[in-house]
Amino acid sequence: MPMNRNFDWYLQMLLIRRFEERLLDEFSKGTLNGTTHAYIGQEANAVGIMDALNEQDVVFSNHRCHGHFLAYGGDPYLLAAEIMGKVTGVVGGRGGSQHIQWKNFYSNGIQGGIVPIATGMGLAEKIKKSGQIVVTFLGDGTLGEGIVYESLNMASLWKIPILYVLENNYYAQTTPLHLAMAGQIWERFNSFGINTWECDTTDVAEINILAGEAVKYVRKHNEPGCLIIHTYRYSAHSKGDDFRDTAEIEAHKKSDPLVVHGIRLSSALRKKAEAQIRDLIEASFSRASLDPEPAIEELIST
Repeated sequence: MPMNRNFDWYLQMLLIRRFEERLLDEFSKGTLNGTTHAYIGQEANAVGIMDALNEQDVVFSNHRCHGHFLAYGGDPYLLAAEIMGKVTGVVGGRGGSQHIQWKNFYSNGIQGGIVPIATGMGLAEKIKKSGQIVVTFLGDGTLGEGIVYESLNMASLWKIPILYVLENNYYAQTTPLHLAMAGQIWERFNSFGINTWECDTTDVAEINILAGEAVKYVRKHNEPGCLIIHTYRYSAHSKGDDFRDTAEIEAHKKSDPLVVHGIRLSSALRKKAEAQIRDLIEASFSRASLDPEPAIEELIST
């Protein structure tokens, strides 16, 4: 694997990590409004998957969208400004942390509600014969929503080119997976005739290979697929309290995606990445903090 690709992946994961850490810090100071759901610990998923897509493919994210947006190529300044409610934000300060749109990237904080919308987008691409696919991210908790299964049924029947990425971080807010779901995740997709790929890793290179296989299949066969990634978030569900066992969290941190992939780089390259991302994060948040908020008239008119 080329060194520059290793460095680029590390840089992207580090950007997500440091952005989320800064965001949590800003929230703790009371400088931001609304809520946030950090992607810390899951960075390899977004980076590995986005690298396997075409530029024109459609990506639909969820409430934990910052990592997906940044890995997609989104500007951290625009995202910081959006979360601060500034007029210079991705969607003019109207969407906040969860509801953003940029190029072919969309996000929505309504659990389950993202799935039929993304599936409809996949159908539109099929009708247009664009050759593009849709990728939508959902979590294990979303599997409790009935509309998910209606969407899977239609996607399979109508052979819609969509890849469902199930990021199983084992908790739906604070409810552990074993108390909320019977059976196996892959069985739920297979019951609709949807092929699945599954991995339990924090290695961005391994995720990229598997994502590439799934994306290639969906694009070639023009039908749905599902990529299941067993992962773990190091932060609380939102910016509030975390009720998980500390020992459990620390055990998962032993396979930190930044450490797993970082060993492929020299110490000098890792320091270079840290300095580059530190400057980028500081510049993004400092610039955004000085930007104006949208006028009330603008918010009402839209």
